[in-house]
Amino acid sequence: MSTTKQKFLSDIEIAQANNMRPIKEVANKLAIAEDDMEVYGKFKAKLPIRLIDERKVAKSNLILVTALTPTPAGEGKTTVSIGLTEGLNKIEKQATVVLREPSLGPVFGIKGGAAGGGYSQVVPMEDINLHFTGDFSAIEKANNLLSALIDNNLQSKTRNLGIDPRTIAWKRVMDMNDRALRDITIGLGGTANGIPRQDGFNITPASEVMAILCMARDFSDLKERLGNIYIGQTFEKKSIYAKDLTAENAMAILLKDAINPNLVQTLEGNPAIIHGGPFANIAQGTNTILATKMGMTLSEYVVTEAGFGADLGAEKFLNIKCVSGGLKPKAVVLVATIRALRHHGGATKDQYNDASLERVEKGFENLEKHIENMKKFGLNPVVAINSFFSDSDDEVQLVQERCANMGVKAVVSEGFTKGGEGTKNLAIAVVEEIENGSNEFKQLYHWKAPVKEKIEIIAKEIYGADGVEYSKKALIGLRKIENLGLDNVAVCMAKTQKSFSDNEKLTGRPTGFNVTVREFEFAAGAGFVIPILGNMMRMPGLPAVPASEGMTIDNNGKISGLS
Repeated sequence: MSTTKQKFLSDIEIAQANNMRPIKEVANKLAIAEDDMEVYGKFKAKLPIRLIDERKVAKSNLILVTALTPTPAGEGKTTVSIGLTEGLNKIEKQATVVLREPSLGPVFGIKGGAAGGGYSQVVPMEDINLHFTGDFSAIEKANNLLSALIDNNLQSKTRNLGIDPRTIAWKRVMDMNDRALRDITIGLGGTANGIPRQDGFNITPASEVMAILCMARDFSDLKERLGNIYIGQTFEKKSIYAKDLTAENAMAILLKDAINPNLVQTLEGNPAIIHGGPFANIAQGTNTILATKMGMTLSEYVVTEAGFGADLGAEKFLNIKCVSGGLKPKAVVLVATIRALRHHGGATKDQYNDASLERVEKGFENLEKHIENMKKFGLNPVVAINSFFSDSDDEVQLVQERCANMGVKAVVSEGFTKGGEGTKNLAIAVVEEIENGSNEFKQLYHWKAPVKEKIEIIAKEIYGADGVEYSKKALIGLRKIENLGLDNVAVCMAKTQKSFSDNEKLTGRPTGFNVTVREFEFAAGAGFVIPILGNMMRMPGLPAVPASEGMTIDNNGKISGLS
């Protein structure tokens, strides 16, 4: 394994050099008839949800890709997910990757693109990272239609519901990082411009409409969930929902195309379904149930991912999405990088590429906890060591030996540099794990348990906390959850992705800590309550040097810097 940094083409250069297959050829691999899809140009299509067959879903092999607690740059879950799909197809297993759609905010903010990397990408890369098929725009418009209906009702003289503006919990959304819109005042300029009140914007992936789209089982269920969105209270303390404004059908109309999953392809011409995109630190962090079931209907193996580390994305995927959608994953892949283990072993950012057995040894405790957590769900993970130029053979061997001691296979994944050829060993290990038949998924808590009990199970079992503390505001929120009848739904924890704890500075495997629930948010339509641990932002800001500054487009429309 070389420790000398090699020079590679950028992600966008690799993507632009790829000869994409017409989307009809990709659809043929899944036995989709031309009349059964809506084509968006040459390389994109939407698949109608009527194609989903629950009998076929039950026979497919679902593989979840998650990760250890990441560094700020991420550890390459999407790259590994795509690479694993390529590798499975290389060993003659029919496989499709099912992913989330990227958000424009992070694309132009820090990440600069989110469609995999190197030779494990989905294409057309520029389209996927930008407006794609318009799903995010539709979600944004449906969200903001409800906002407009709320403010219109406040000043209505004929159909006024008596909503107390001080209690309105619904915000507008925009798919861009813009900190100036977090807290604003609207309705200024006189009576013709509405009722003045405090409001704000969230980023589109944080909208409950996004969460609802990802949880919906069919179009009827989508409409019902939209109608159940909690808005606020009247002056008489009566709870008001979107259905009280007769909003659900109009919102659903805006989502009539967005509900259908999107079909694209990998660099090697294998099928990729991309649909939905909620954040994982404040929402459920997975693609839509419909997209996953679409992939499982059409493929023998489906590879999907959940955002951030397994304490967030995987926990929510397993306890929320799988339970709601009746899904049973057959295998879990835990992505680890040597640099992240160095990070959890005490390396500073400028030391991430410096080989250190001592730091990797100490940092392994973070991966160890994630492995233990996945076993609590009845799933023995396969560890994918996402290869970097700075990895030393000794460090890799150490990780493999420590994993073997836990009964877990650790395989080097070289999908970034080699595509499917670099992930065949990982694919073989995953198939072996599925075929040995020892994995049997089980949820960690039952939805009907008391809210405090569900939170405590997650905090103690997954995070390793000693206990849970509640602010006065959170205790008030608990009473409101009971009054709204939301005590029998799932719990979607909102927590920093940088630590098992609610303190991002506690890396590795922290012990001897409590987590504090600061307040609650209610996603009645999506079907979960959201305990807020620490200060979570639903509208990010741009960094000092946004990724957008490194992007260019020439007179022929060729984009550079989007990677």
